[in-house]
Amino acid sequence: MESTSIAGQQPSAEDNAAGIAQQREIAANALQEARRLGASSAEVAISSSSGLSVNVRMGEVETIEHTRDKGLGVSVYVGHKKGSASTTDFSSRAIKECVAAACGIARHTSEDEYAGLADAALMATQILDLDLHHPWAMGPEAAIEVALETEAAARNLDSRIVNSEGAGVNRLEGIQVYANSHGFNAGYASSRHSISCAVIAGDEGGMQRDYWYSLSRDPRQLEKAEDIGKRAAQRSLGRLGARRLSTRSVPVLFAAEIASGLLGHFINAVRGGNLYRKASFLVDALGKAVFPGHVRIHEQPHLPAAVGSSAYDSEGVATRNRDLISDGVLQGYVLSSYSARKLGMQTTANAGGVHNLTADPSPGEADLDALLASLGTGLYVTELMGMGVNTLTGDYSRGASGYWVEAGAIQFPVEEITIAGNLRDMFLGIQAIGADQDKRGNTRTGSVLIDKMTVAGT
Repeated sequence: MESTSIAGQQPSAEDNAAGIAQQREIAANALQEARRLGASSAEVAISSSSGLSVNVRMGEVETIEHTRDKGLGVSVYVGHKKGSASTTDFSSRAIKECVAAACGIARHTSEDEYAGLADAALMATQILDLDLHHPWAMGPEAAIEVALETEAAARNLDSRIVNSEGAGVNRLEGIQVYANSHGFNAGYASSRHSISCAVIAGDEGGMQRDYWYSLSRDPRQLEKAEDIGKRAAQRSLGRLGARRLSTRSVPVLFAAEIASGLLGHFINAVRGGNLYRKASFLVDALGKAVFPGHVRIHEQPHLPAAVGSSAYDSEGVATRNRDLISDGVLQGYVLSSYSARKLGMQTTANAGGVHNLTADPSPGEADLDALLASLGTGLYVTELMGMGVNTLTGDYSRGASGYWVEAGAIQFPVEEITIAGNLRDMFLGIQAIGADQDKRGNTRTGSVLIDKMTVAGT
């Protein structure tokens, strides 16, 4: 069974190259058609993917889904007028119709002096091989076995696991190509695979639900199915007997798997669209201290096989390692070419988002136990609910659950509470970032300890 859950094979370089070459040719033809129809410039993005998704529940197969998707999007510019259209039909006739539709839209839109392709000088000239494509040689039967093993490990761990929301196995592979009339035309193959499980624990005090999952581009790097199931069960069992808290002001430790949300709020506040609209509490914060001096937050777009790796952004601009926060000071924004022009700046190669955003561990490389000791008496948050975050003011208020900690040791689980503060104060109040880094997503951070927040309960 273990060999089934991690089995993979190296991709066929010939197959990948053929698929990319075909899509690059389609993109080139679309750009040629745009020029023929009078567009001054144009860009084309093409993607195709195939995958398998299997879900089981209570030892029975619930769903088996094969997916196969593809799409082409084209944006044309007639001067500073922009038009966009898309199609899922890659035939020559359909693509010509798609380009014609985009050109027709462009001629009827208003001029926007900031619209246009990213600067030609910024295009990626070296397309790095970042090891992003790892097929998973697994059919439906093998996937079902993995899912059943995952759920069984959870359900068999303890008699208090009384129900299950199921286990799932997903594999996905695809090709992405981007081209524009600067002469940029490149593509790459990629993959993303996952195993997940969610179960319900119950006792005389009630029921609690929790989950766990593993995600990687390379199936050989996924956690074992049995370990995922056991982790889901342990997390559910740990929440039994949860209590509410009276309102108080205490230190709060965000678990690594949810701390990425804090970095997401930071990125949202320094994103170009919010900055030029003056809709961020970090407007004009460039060069100022917005975190303590021990905090470094940076992009690592060229990490091999990482989820957020890419040699170029969605406009073809070459990505690079860069610090957003160094010694607590804001070094740069998150800009596409459009938002950069609106701000009188240069794109930061972030059209489409950030790439492997990383918060370095604080000096000392503290693990979770060390952070709990530093917390002393306070709240360890493992789940957040609701969307009570105001990017304009920085006000933060979200439902939460987790554990009450005293003298550095977990005492009991808590639920039905709200944690509140202001992101400006929360960021400056970060006492430590743990070495327990969660690398399953595009944001990589350990647990985050904040000196003080308001916890509202009974």
